[in-house]
Amino acid sequence: MYLADEAWPDLRSYFESESLALVPLGSTEQHGPHLPESTDHVIAESLAREAAARTGYLCTPTVNVGVSPHHRQFPGTMWVSPDAFREYVADLTRNLTYHGIDRVVYVNAHGGNVEHLREVGRQLHAEETCYAIEWMWDESIPDLVEELFDQPGPHGGPKETAMLMHLTDLVHDDRLTDARDGGCVDIESDTTLRVNGARTFYDARENSENGVFGDQTDASPEAGERLFEAAVDQLCQLCEWLAARDPAELRPKPRV
Repeated sequence: MYLADEAWPDLRSYFESESLALVPLGSTEQHGPHLPESTDHVIAESLAREAAARTGYLCTPTVNVGVSPHHRQFPGTMWVSPDAFREYVADLTRNLTYHGIDRVVYVNAHGGNVEHLREVGRQLHAEETCYAIEWMWDESIPDLVEELFDQPGPHGGPKETAMLMHLTDLVHDDRLTDARDGGCVDIESDTTLRVNGARTFYDARENSENGVFGDQTDASPEAGERLFEAAVDQLCQLCEWLAARDPAELRPKPRV
């Protein structure tokens, strides 16, 4: 069920019988010369809406702009401050609890959002407002990602490229080789990223001239379909697990 498509009487019926919602979150930021800036929020919304369709749980509209200042040097990238993002997501979640939701899955597709969504979840849990957890799609299927790609890359690489090939017609197939050759193929082998235990970079452009990592030429629509189906399955299982929890299990433990 997609919240924005429903009339309020039907939503009231949902809130009377269910207490779980999926909230998709992504970003609007550069993903190299071959992918649209909508990449993250397209993936997040597609996964959340498909999981909602399969399970019957509620999916909210998508948060399309996230914490992305580390991509700011590339034209078109949009971002909000971490404080603004956390406050917005916390308020949006409290809005859901007003209607009776007490457990939320943040369906996330942007690495820059991770730590902030976890902090929001921690805060809401401590307040006993609700139980909200962050879920990052590629972290749910690491073995498949490793099986499909030699160099998946943390950003704009073949895993995101394949997903967009499966979901949209927005990938510039003729730029995949340039994306690979103009970026950073193997970030793990870059010995300049840490010096004596200290991380030495802040922005994507400090490690990649075109802003992407990995070997994009390994991507295919078929690989994207496998990633999508596997991730949706993981998300559906997570929703069923969370929905089955007794409310007492989801509250903070008492003080020792």
